[in-house]
Amino acid sequence: MPFTNTTPDLAAASPAQNAAPPATSTAALLVSLPPQSADALHATLANLTLAFPHRSLLLATPADAPAPPHLATANLHLLTYPPVAAASIELVLPPARFIDADALAQQHQAATCLLLGPGAEVLPPSLLRSLAADSADLILPHYHLGAREGLVNSAILYPVTRALYGTRPRFPLAVDLGLSLRMAQRLANSAQRSLTAGHHEAILWPVAEAASANFLIAEVDGCPRQLPQPPSLDLNALLAHVAASLFADIDTKAAYWQRARPAQPLQPLRETPNPTPGVPDVTPMLEAFRIAYINLADIWSLVLPPNSLLGLKRLSQMPPTAFHMSDTLWTRIVYDFALAFRIRTINRGHLLGALTPLYLAWVASHILFTDAGTPAEQHISDLAATFERDKPYLVSRWRWPDRFNP
Repeated sequence: MPFTNTTPDLAAASPAQNAAPPATSTAALLVSLPPQSADALHATLANLTLAFPHRSLLLATPADAPAPPHLATANLHLLTYPPVAAASIELVLPPARFIDADALAQQHQAATCLLLGPGAEVLPPSLLRSLAADSADLILPHYHLGAREGLVNSAILYPVTRALYGTRPRFPLAVDLGLSLRMAQRLANSAQRSLTAGHHEAILWPVAEAASANFLIAEVDGCPRQLPQPPSLDLNALLAHVAASLFADIDTKAAYWQRARPAQPLQPLRETPNPTPGVPDVTPMLEAFRIAYINLADIWSLVLPPNSLLGLKRLSQMPPTAFHMSDTLWTRIVYDFALAFRIRTINRGHLLGALTPLYLAWVASHILFTDAGTPAEQHISDLAATFERDKPYLVSRWRWPDRFNP
């Protein structure tokens, strides 16, 4: 069913996440902005003043940012936070941003926080208002991306988060967030633990934090968005960084997600822009998978049970025109890699490297499958449903990891 709403409505909160959010307040709104050029900052401020013409805004920018342009408003108060060192993989909001936002919000008695990521100048006033709606502890946008964009999110982050925590936000690792004060404090505490442990490039998982605290989570209709990209697109490093953080967070919150909970209701599927005419050449991805099947079979045999290994063998023998990885096979691959990460079946670096060619096989399969006529969002929704149905498999293996060992 196509997504037809044209106004940013909040998604229903999960029945399991029924703790009351903070009451709506007219107090100041803290807006934490990323490093921006002078032109981008000007555009962002213009949208903020249109979004909140009568609300007091506490605008936090890096101390070394360009001077904000003068705006004829008494509602805007400028603050600064220490510059954050550039990360080697700039994908998400860094831990220090959460710590600084929480400190400023408490110091200046803000009612709500907005944390905005790189490229925030494209966010329209309607979306900014929705993210600051005060109606939930964590509000995330549903970005409008193309059918072949954000595939790490589609293949792993979204279905895993939906299955384990019963939440529905399509982009659980969004770079633009609306936070209640208690959510900001919880994320700041998590960020502080990461920095204390020396993990300056740690990824925080707001949806998992909110779910495990029984906080209210909502999603609002977003806009087209250019998500942050690493300086150099090294897929191995990118996937290893994201997967390692996700798997570590799953391990930390295992006591929570192993308990059965009702899930949020599904939202109508959104129509995605048609891909550029012509199918991308998936031959290099398929070739990488087939070479990996020869070279990494011994490693995969330490991680995956016999049925999955048999499925990979069949995949390696399929001609490109018939290549298709089933949702169940991919689900179990991800779940078994998460388990192997936890129990350190093999060196974690080697483990995460062995995931990359399997991910490429999924991407090739997804492209071929959707080009044959299945809408991309329908495929991703069906995949997430498979992760949900197969969650007992992960729970069983998590509790008895040796059950399927050869």
